[in-house]
Amino acid sequence: MTDRAFDAFLRAFEAPDVPEAVLGRLGQGKGKEEPSRTLLEALTPRMPPGILPDGHQELHPPQQAFLLLDDLEAFYGGAAGGGKSEALLRGAVQYVDYPHYRALILRRTYPELAMPGAIMERAKAWFAGRAARWIADEHQLIFPSGASITFAHLQNDSDAYRFGGTEFHFIAFDELTRFTEWAYSYLFSRLRRTEGDPIPLRMRSASNPGDIGHVWVKERFVHPGSASRPFIPAKVKDNPSLNTEEYVQTLANLDPVTRKRLLEGDWDITGAGGFFKRIWFPIVPQIAGDIQRVVRYWDLASSVPTADYPDPDWTRGVKMALAGNGTFYIQNMQSIRAEVGDRDALIKQTALLDGRKVPILFEQEPGASGKSQIAYFQRQLVGWPVRGIKSDKNKETRAGPLASQAQAGNVKLVEGAWNEDFLNEVDVFPTKGIHDDSIDGASGAFADLALKASSKLRSY
Repeated sequence: MTDRAFDAFLRAFEAPDVPEAVLGRLGQGKGKEEPSRTLLEALTPRMPPGILPDGHQELHPPQQAFLLLDDLEAFYGGAAGGGKSEALLRGAVQYVDYPHYRALILRRTYPELAMPGAIMERAKAWFAGRAARWIADEHQLIFPSGASITFAHLQNDSDAYRFGGTEFHFIAFDELTRFTEWAYSYLFSRLRRTEGDPIPLRMRSASNPGDIGHVWVKERFVHPGSASRPFIPAKVKDNPSLNTEEYVQTLANLDPVTRKRLLEGDWDITGAGGFFKRIWFPIVPQIAGDIQRVVRYWDLASSVPTADYPDPDWTRGVKMALAGNGTFYIQNMQSIRAEVGDRDALIKQTALLDGRKVPILFEQEPGASGKSQIAYFQRQLVGWPVRGIKSDKNKETRAGPLASQAQAGNVKLVEGAWNEDFLNEVDVFPTKGIHDDSIDGASGAFADLALKASSKLRSY
């Protein structure tokens, strides 16, 4: 599509004085006039006839804009419920009438790909048995022309090499902020076509704000933005098929940062904390260098959500290592909100997985009750070095040394599913009324490692 045609679409979508007929075509009005054929064609994305199932032919205006783009890269991002996954799925089938067309759709993990309502299961419901054959072993749709759409997961960066030797016209990342920038960039090497091939090469992605890739996705697409990397914002209100009122009520249970990201698609909110910045905590695939010491520090809680108290504190167990180069690595974080028995079972299971050489630390409450609790865990964890750590400092004071080292670039996160939970607390700490269990655990582990930096454990 030409720049002029796309500008016409944007004017039709946004301007208050455009003809009612155009607004009607875009779902913004009830015009009775028929718009000119030239404009109508310019604003209609390519789609093979009959490919979309009944009830799914109509597009929301942002989806329509997204499908009209012919740029190599484009990103559809913002609020949850804004129709992002459906936009990717529609984009994937735009050229399935060409026999040599190949498309790839990625999620971070297989459960995310295959769970009910996720993009692969939605594709099967839309197309399998009606417009395409489903090849279960290959997770692939084969269309009558011979074109194919493959669904796959890319959990670790090394998984990207599985696609070596493959070629695609279209690659889509569903929930892009779940991926690293390296994995996204590497997949460009799989976009190929022969000379004279009329099918455009397209890298498409969609995502909510947040998660491990928030910063790089925001910098690449959202701010400052690039003419060669269009960003189509999505809002909850853009999806008329969604029960918006009910959905807004469910989001009310989330913390303020996550709620604003999912409800409004806000890429800039970082909470009211200001103590840390999430960019101080780069995510790496593994520890670089020899491990000098490692500890697991537990910040305890023992309650479950109830109607009266729907968002209690978490029990968090932060495992941190000090490498020989002086870098601190947060390796893992275990979390649970449960009764005491289930909480203690998780602590014991985690100790078994960590191994007996990893010291287990607990924040020790004042008085006799704190001593009794530490004695209890020492009995439960016989064979492990278990210690209680007393503290007479407030949370901000305890977190200060960790913040200082993180700002200096000396603290890194080892990639894992827990990263986003940790970074969400980083965003808002020390805002009153918002959880800080992750920061308490990390501060405690850091303090012990920094205090005994000269000690060494040989292996883990």
